[in-house]
Amino acid sequence: MPNRYPRDMQGCGANTPKSVWPNNAAIAVQFVVNYEEGGENNILHGDKASEAFLSEIVGAAAWPDQRHWNMESIYEYGARAGFWRLHRMFTSRDIPVTVYGVATALKRSPAQVEAMQNADWEIASHGLKWIEYKDFEKDAERDDMQTAIDMHAAVTGERPLGWYTGRCSVNTVDLICEEGGFEYVSDTYADDLPYWYDHRGHQQLIIPYTLDCNDMRFATPQGFNSGDQFYAYLKDTFDVLYAEGLAGHPKMMNIGLHCRLVGRPGRAAALERFLDYVQSHERVWCARRIDIARHWREHHPAETQSAQPSQMEKDAFIELYGGIFEHSPWIAELAFDDELGPANDTACGLHAALVYHFRSASDEAKLGVLNAHPDLAGKLAAAKQLTAESTQEQASAGLDALTDNERAEFTALNSAYTDKFGFPFIIAVKDNTKAQILDAFKQRIENDQSEEFKTACKQVERIARLRLNDILPHD
Repeated sequence: MPNRYPRDMQGCGANTPKSVWPNNAAIAVQFVVNYEEGGENNILHGDKASEAFLSEIVGAAAWPDQRHWNMESIYEYGARAGFWRLHRMFTSRDIPVTVYGVATALKRSPAQVEAMQNADWEIASHGLKWIEYKDFEKDAERDDMQTAIDMHAAVTGERPLGWYTGRCSVNTVDLICEEGGFEYVSDTYADDLPYWYDHRGHQQLIIPYTLDCNDMRFATPQGFNSGDQFYAYLKDTFDVLYAEGLAGHPKMMNIGLHCRLVGRPGRAAALERFLDYVQSHERVWCARRIDIARHWREHHPAETQSAQPSQMEKDAFIELYGGIFEHSPWIAELAFDDELGPANDTACGLHAALVYHFRSASDEAKLGVLNAHPDLAGKLAAAKQLTAESTQEQASAGLDALTDNERAEFTALNSAYTDKFGFPFIIAVKDNTKAQILDAFKQRIENDQSEEFKTACKQVERIARLRLNDILPHD
């Protein structure tokens, strides 16, 4: 198998979708309440050690084979007090919420689950337990997922339609795709908008989450140390995204919350100020994640993709792209065997992969590519022996309809140029008119050998890009 780079560094590129939220909203704002209390690491839960993550205890460490009373009581605060403070805060303002509910935590908190459901909050799955999955075998993680889904359904009355593990593995998103029953998954932080993820032909909707607009930073180094910092960061984020939306490119803002963190009074006050700030603006859509997923699915459905370069078989790839550099399929062969990925599935991206190998080649190999190009309006054109690409390109500048005088001038220039440089005159004719081509011909024939070799190589690269533009999306 060829070397393939699985990460997508391209996304929407420069062409951010002009997503139209309901009622022409400039921004979709989404609040997540993570409900983990009672699902964290604890030997009472069958874990090997106590929890050490996201608490008030500075430098907390896991205690093997021991309960950590202080850690447990901090998590208990989230269930006993913090949750209800957040519940009052959101319901009194009629702001919808998505809950990331750890299945075992939900099972241990029936009153809180009932309150979530009475408020019509979405309860998405936050996994079976609030533990680290990076070292899990794939099958073991899949088993925990299925148990979480089953437990979630038994606790809430229906299976979850959204998923976020958080402390996930490299397999998590693919496992969710394979399960097949989720309308969205959020184990990614890769964008400001939802997007589609392809796994073995299954198009899975991704609604990215956030770790920056997240109260977890009250419990991490270089995080927020006061409510004012939290509020300022949320406000600045909202203002930037809101302005982008007003300018025609609506975005989505995620805010991640934890009952035991922002549920504390001194932090809750900052969150309240931010909720009031959001509601003071027009054209804001506060939504649950499931609402965003359904809206996106309706207005931006997954597109049926034609064969993308990074996913093609070698013979098909060479057949389609082997002629991008005139009669030089070896360049496409080297690119295919190299590290292609999603970023190479556009005209810009595949061009970069091809020119990398052209530029890395010896001068002798480059000269071979130059000599593979035909003369402009030369004998091959007259005999109709050009490649389809060259025929179309020369015709686009009117080189297939020359007067006798023009043809004689091109013939003389072709001969003089080739005698001087040892390769034919090459120019991206699609960029030029017939008159401009003649002017460039007369100017460049005065160059020295080194300068003209570099110029011809750049023109070869430009021709390749124009050819790819006719086949693939530009960016």
